[in-house]
Amino acid sequence: MHRYRTHTCNDLRPENVGETARLSGWIHRRREHGQLVFLDLRDHFGITQCVVDIEDQTFESVERTRVESVVTITGRVVRRDDETMNPRLPTGEVELRIDSFEIQSSAAVLPLQVNAEEDAGEDTRLSYRFLDLRRERIHNNIMLRSNVIASIRRRMVERGFTEFQTPILTASSPEGARDFLVPSRLHPGKFYALPQAPQQFKQLVMMSGFDRYFQIAPCFRDEDSRADRSPGEFYQLDLEMSFVEQEDVFTEMEPVLAGVFEEFSDWSVPRPFPRIPYAEAMLKYGSDKPDLRNPLEICDVSDVFEDSDFAIFAKTVAGGGVVRALPGPKCGSRAICDRMNSWAQGESAPGMGYIILAQGGGRGPIASRISDEALATLKQRTGMGDGDAIFFAAGKNGDATKLAGQARLKLGDDLDISEKGIYKFCWIVDFPMYELDEGTGKIEFSHNPFSMPQGGLDALEKQDPLDVLAYQYDIVCNGVELSSGAIRNHLPEVMLKAFQIAGYGVEEVEAEFGGMLNAFRYGAPPHGGFAPGIDRIVMLIADEPNIREVILFPMNQRAEDLMMGAPSKVRPEQLRELSVRSTLPPSTQASG
Repeated sequence: MHRYRTHTCNDLRPENVGETARLSGWIHRRREHGQLVFLDLRDHFGITQCVVDIEDQTFESVERTRVESVVTITGRVVRRDDETMNPRLPTGEVELRIDSFEIQSSAAVLPLQVNAEEDAGEDTRLSYRFLDLRRERIHNNIMLRSNVIASIRRRMVERGFTEFQTPILTASSPEGARDFLVPSRLHPGKFYALPQAPQQFKQLVMMSGFDRYFQIAPCFRDEDSRADRSPGEFYQLDLEMSFVEQEDVFTEMEPVLAGVFEEFSDWSVPRPFPRIPYAEAMLKYGSDKPDLRNPLEICDVSDVFEDSDFAIFAKTVAGGGVVRALPGPKCGSRAICDRMNSWAQGESAPGMGYIILAQGGGRGPIASRISDEALATLKQRTGMGDGDAIFFAAGKNGDATKLAGQARLKLGDDLDISEKGIYKFCWIVDFPMYELDEGTGKIEFSHNPFSMPQGGLDALEKQDPLDVLAYQYDIVCNGVELSSGAIRNHLPEVMLKAFQIAGYGVEEVEAEFGGMLNAFRYGAPPHGGFAPGIDRIVMLIADEPNIREVILFPMNQRAEDLMMGAPSKVRPEQLRELSVRSTLPPSTQASG
């Protein structure tokens, strides 16, 4: 007999009755019933009930051993009585009568409960993550993550992609988020950077003559945490394809994404994924990450108020602003409208206008100052009628768009009108190549700087930069952005011009992106790709609101690993080897 186990804690069934079995695992729960003590023994695979009688020589050891201690139990498999069977467990028809009981490792008093889902607080959970991972829900999430990655790999290989590994130590790049820097011992004063993404390398793979690349790539960005983004590091399905147009990428990747979601969930995944231009998404949904389960659509009604007697909106439109209308089905009460107005004020907006529709007309301050024709137009555009309401967001385009988009989500939640049991994907396309920084007045890249502008060099030279669209796209699922992507620029003259518009000189581009720019000069194929986030995919499938619930060892919101004590100080001699001096800000020195 094996020293530790003949079976796992998920194996024993009625056909094993009468056999001698040996199990090893953690004591999940202990229950005393008069002369008997019952143990639930847990391992990675499941739970088996074990029982010992007060007359047995092992009784005292079983009784005093703490939960979460690791033990090995040998005994006879017996059938449970009909009234004690547990249909919730695969092993629930049998139990193990304990003959021998060996403690492999005793557990101290637990800082959090493993056999319950009580909230122990994030700091405690992350400090004792190895205990937190023993909990069924988190354990299942991590196994789901592993299975999702295995499924993605299989699907990508089946579609003709080849997995390559790109460098982890690379050069710092000015685009995107802050780099994590690694000082070089052999080259004092110089630094490697951990890759924010394998962007340049995967394009270089295409220029090296490979046709389809992918990897489950680690990415490193020194940015703040949020519910759908882990600080420090994350993983993405990174991929690139040669000789493709935008629609080719969509055609190849929709079956992969839809297939994974269908494999690991009972929810439906409608296909094909709709293609929504960026401008349309911002107008209809107030966001470039629309949750299409919500049926509400925003519309522009600036023209309705342009010459109206409602002075606030008329002045807004005259000053270059916009008025957006949001339908409010069954919201035709003063209480609901006042709540929406108060909510908008809580979002730092002046408020949210409204019209209550009843008896063929409208009520409220706005309705009393517009014509019957204008009211009819508003009803027609929003599809609202008696018993409904229409809400308004007015101001600068960006402010009104944001408020209307937030109100759409709030109203969808309040009314509980979003579709259930469904993953609604969409592609957001036709992103602007550039945007204006309102603080500095500078033109900046709005998306990926390595994207091909629609119209190529001619568009960059002849169009207003803010009117140039790019072959850039996002994939969105249920309001969560999974990935950005693009058809890449592969022509050196287009790349230099694109960066020139964003304020980069030729010398700067050569210095920062010389490797890729040089490769363009030796024959680069048209190519494109994108990189959906693994963490976000698993978060959606697991229906978890926080991304840390699907990551094995996540950091906290302050980018700290509480379990391992990172980031940590290092010894002075290590810094000297690297020619690095630690200089703390004055406030840190004072507090330390």
